[in-house]
Amino acid sequence: MPSKVYYNSACPVCNAGIKDQRQRMESCGIKDIEWVDVHNNPDAVSEVGSSLEQVRERLYFKDTNGVLNIGADAFIHLWLQTPGQRWLGRLFQLPIIKQIFHFSYNRFARLLYRWNRAKKHW
Repeated sequence: MPSKVYYNSACPVCNAGIKDQRQRMESCGIKDIEWVDVHNNPDAVSEVGSSLEQVRERLYFKDTNGVLNIGADAFIHLWLQTPGQRWLGRLFQLPIIKQIFHFSYNRFARLLYRWNRAKKHW
């Protein structure tokens, strides 16, 4: 089973970030990740046991063992797999930095979600 990234293409900021990350990974030869757009495939959220709104708000990453990482942890796992970005993954795993990253990511994700809802992106 390949790793899967669940993201929301209806959010222009999220979509741009995923396009960039996907391009980086594929240019390094990493092609064993399935990119699941929950905006175009809303039923896919059943694979992670969350609601569509939860997956619209935060990035989800399911590894090959079926372990689910959400939000900041999802980014850390993607960076750790990407040559040229592994240092980011290692940096954001450090205890105090990880706490700050989680807090910042969750606040930003919440604000971005609200902005997208206000703009009626879905």
